[in-house]
Amino acid sequence: MAHETNEVFEQFSNDIPGFIAVSLVDLDSGMTLAVKSTRADFDLAVASAYNSELVKQKLKIMKALNLKTTLEDMILTLGDQIHFIRVLSPTMFIYLAADRSLANIAIVRTVVNKHSHRVG
Repeated sequence: MAHETNEVFEQFSNDIPGFIAVSLVDLDSGMTLAVKSTRADFDLAVASAYNSELVKQKLKIMKALNLKTTLEDMILTLGDQIHFIRVLSPTMFIYLAADRSLANIAIVRTVVNKHSHRVG
C-alpha cells in the first residue's frame, strides 16, 4: 500500500498546479498514514488531525438530518488555497492543499478522483 500511495501522491504533485501537500488520514485518530509536501512550513499532522474533526462533524450533521447517503468529498476555498478532502472509506480520507492562484477546483477534484481508488 505504501509504495502505491507514494506513487499516487507523486502523481498529484505533478498533475496539480500549485500543489502544496497531501496526506492519507485515519479518520478515527486523525493520524497521517502517508504524506507528501512541498512546503516545510505546512504542518500536515496538524492539518490532518483538524480535518478529521471536520469530516466527523459533517457525518454527524448528515446523521442528524437523517440523510441516507454517503459523504464523497469536501471542498474548502481559502483566500489563497484550495483544500480538498476525498473520503475513501468509513475510516480513511485524502486531504490535499493547493495554491489557489495556480490551481482550480475542477483540476484538483478531477486529479484526486482519478487516482484515489489506488490509495488505501
